[in-house]
Amino acid sequence: MGHSFDRTTLLFDGDCSFCRAWIDYWLRLTGDRVLYTPYQEIIPDVDEDIGGRFPNAPQKELASAVTLSLPGGEMRRAAHAVFSVLALVPGKGWMLWLYLHVPGFSLVAELAYRMMARHRSFCHWATSALWGIPIEVETFRIASWLFLRTLGVVYLFAFASFATQAAGLIGSHGISPVAEYLHSLREYYGAVYWQVPTVFWLNASDGMIKAVDVAGICLSVVLVLGVRWRILRVALFVLYLSLVTAGQEFMGYQWDALLLEAGFLAILLGSSPIVVWLYRWLLFRLMFLSGAVKLASGDPSWRHFTALPVHYETQPLPTPLAWYMYQLPEWFQHGAVGCVFFVELIVPFLILAPRRIRFFAASAVLALQLLILLTGNYAFFNLLTIGFCLFLIDDGFFRRVLSKVASRLAPFPTTYEKRRTWSRAVCGAFAALALFVGSFQVARTFGVRWSVADAAIRIVSPFEVINSYGLFAVMTTTRPEIIIEGSNDGVTWLAYEFKYKPGDLTRRPAWVAPHQPRLDWQMWFAALGDYQSDPWIVRFMARLLQASPEVLGLLGHNPFPEGPPHYVRAMLYRYRFTSPAERRSTGAWWSRELKAVYVPAVSLRN
Repeated sequence: MGHSFDRTTLLFDGDCSFCRAWIDYWLRLTGDRVLYTPYQEIIPDVDEDIGGRFPNAPQKELASAVTLSLPGGEMRRAAHAVFSVLALVPGKGWMLWLYLHVPGFSLVAELAYRMMARHRSFCHWATSALWGIPIEVETFRIASWLFLRTLGVVYLFAFASFATQAAGLIGSHGISPVAEYLHSLREYYGAVYWQVPTVFWLNASDGMIKAVDVAGICLSVVLVLGVRWRILRVALFVLYLSLVTAGQEFMGYQWDALLLEAGFLAILLGSSPIVVWLYRWLLFRLMFLSGAVKLASGDPSWRHFTALPVHYETQPLPTPLAWYMYQLPEWFQHGAVGCVFFVELIVPFLILAPRRIRFFAASAVLALQLLILLTGNYAFFNLLTIGFCLFLIDDGFFRRVLSKVASRLAPFPTTYEKRRTWSRAVCGAFAALALFVGSFQVARTFGVRWSVADAAIRIVSPFEVINSYGLFAVMTTTRPEIIIEGSNDGVTWLAYEFKYKPGDLTRRPAWVAPHQPRLDWQMWFAALGDYQSDPWIVRFMARLLQASPEVLGLLGHNPFPEGPPHYVRAMLYRYRFTSPAERRSTGAWWSRELKAVYVPAVSLRN
């Protein structure tokens, strides 16, 4: 019986279970573009030496490595053959490119192939453990479907939260009016549109601020409802970037940058499978940098595994559960810090591992984010980070777990072949930029600098599409709190109460996330320095003397409802969590002691 090889053909060892597992996987990737044939099926026709299309392929060589025959007669073996087959799959041609163009890569690849060929039983076990057999073709249509809705929810929280505060923060009667900010920039620096990208250059009125917020809320709802228009994702990114730029000190948080980077990647989602890897790269940098900055800072509380109880007490806006976590025994606190380091320093590398290890990585990140969410109010940060974990889980898992729901989904297409060449090129170019800039952002954490990379970082930084991350590198070991007080006579002083930050000692810490009370947060940062370094707090106090309704709306209680006081001042206290015994006897969650005058008494005249 004769055999005709008139198309791309791969011969493999049909008696090898390891080979059959991967050949079955490649068959589903390449379809009928490659003919897969066990060499045993043609051996009887040609004895020990296979003639025709395989004139120089004895049985011993065919048993030791796969052999690929191309239509033009070219023969490729081992790793070269594998990469050539995978190059027929969109998005997987980079391996063949590395093999052909990067010095030394082909040698390493062939040595690795030879080692695996000699230990096929172990490799079969490892394949089963790491990927599962049969090996599933990993697609992320459901993950993309779910993530876009998660992103829509996050955008909705972000726009809606800021909308309730915008007038008091950046409105014409707010603490830091955006119109004055942009006018000053134009007056002193000229056209700095690239460095300060925002639609408020066109119009910085209060009406425009409301319009941007309302548009962001409406478009977020449309995204949640499942509309996948790319222009919709572009608009959301541009609107939120405009608010972040215009928000000045009130919009400079890492989760704002994280949302912008995630939102920009969402614009590319569906254009190329490489976008899934870009989300993993983002999650890797977010988690690894969070751990790396803790070690690089040399902070003793992290090095001695004592940081968490300090964190529960001194973080900007603790939840009620933080008080209880603070009371836990020392051995538990030390172990919890060890778990944090494991998730932030080890687990990020598992994000880039085979699918079953990625499932574990997703579970570990999810557990850490839930702990953070339960003990602190960090706006939408935790929800967004959990959303990134969706790209560690393929459609096969979702179909098993959400079988009934998954059958009703209308996610992204299964193939990227029909996508326009330009969109794939854009994804590839941005992936190269993200890898380059992101890698050097990681390197800078360890003191490695390069002028070319620094220049690239400066160019992209205004748009916040590739960012550096890392929270709480150095723990604040005490909790200073600023208490703003007003007086009509300079003798009797009454305190303004904020909505969420500690003030009244008996008021329980609040659950407020995903809303972020940005003035309350900024008061935490201001307490770590002085008012000369944070001039916005003086403007804030001036607005209190003017009884600005927009600014007073940011507070929980105004002790001067009939009219503004003649004087205001800021006092600095040290706050501590009470012990269980103190709380039982007094009902107080906090105790405090006066430390200093933060801003001396001022009036509108001075």
